[in-house]
Amino acid sequence: MLIDSHCHLDRLDLKPFEGDFDRFMAKAREEGISHMLCVGINLPTFERCAALAARYPEEISLSAGEHPNDSKGQPLDVEQLLEYGRRQQVVAIGETGLDYFRSEGDLSWQQERFRQHIQVAKTLHKPLIVHSRAAKEDTLRIWREEGAMDVGGVLHCFAEDWDMARRALDLNLYISFSGIVTFKNAQAIQEAARKVPEDRFLIETDSPYLAPVPYRGKPNYPFYVRKVAEKIAELRGTTLERVGETSGENFYRLFSLALNKKHKNSSE
Repeated sequence: MLIDSHCHLDRLDLKPFEGDFDRFMAKAREEGISHMLCVGINLPTFERCAALAARYPEEISLSAGEHPNDSKGQPLDVEQLLEYGRRQQVVAIGETGLDYFRSEGDLSWQQERFRQHIQVAKTLHKPLIVHSRAAKEDTLRIWREEGAMDVGGVLHCFAEDWDMARRALDLNLYISFSGIVTFKNAQAIQEAARKVPEDRFLIETDSPYLAPVPYRGKPNYPFYVRKVAEKIAELRGTTLERVGETSGENFYRLFSLALNKKHKNSSE
């Protein structure tokens, strides 16, 4: 059984399933996917994600946040984020962070929104899902300055090098590997995947984006996380089963407080 720790279920191409989300879920079960974390990209689409998760409370969890490339330059509605973040289904805040690759000009608004997400996460005692692209130093600096180590989180879709991973690990961040780790030109990411401690890595698809080899360039789906797990097993000299078991344990450890509360409430 595998966990996709980062996907965008509201954005999947459901044409292969005749537009039926239930058929997609049946396929995910058949492929051995036990849980998926549907990650928020912006607040206006949160309710759409929440509606999907409400139908499958044991198989889908949520996060709430504003992607650094979304609503460019717009202030964050902190009260709305706090409201969504308190929902029973929500296990994390984000994705948030910095992206200097696809944004130009004065990006102080990105930094401010990142800081606001961190403060919301600390208020709610929930971990953060962090996006960082071409912004290594500022990402780690703001993380330290805002005391985000207190709640921890995950550096998702890791696309940097071992130096970045090592420093992030020291700041109470987990490292999550996506389909990028299967790309031929991803040697630095593959090095990090070999070196990250066994108790500190997650696996993800970031679907519908960044499909792994051999599906690169095609729509991505959560069940392709198996290809990510297979590559990491190859790199680490272990088995697919061990990668699935370990990454699953790490997922539930990172999101334990929110997930345990959710499952307790759903059983009452």
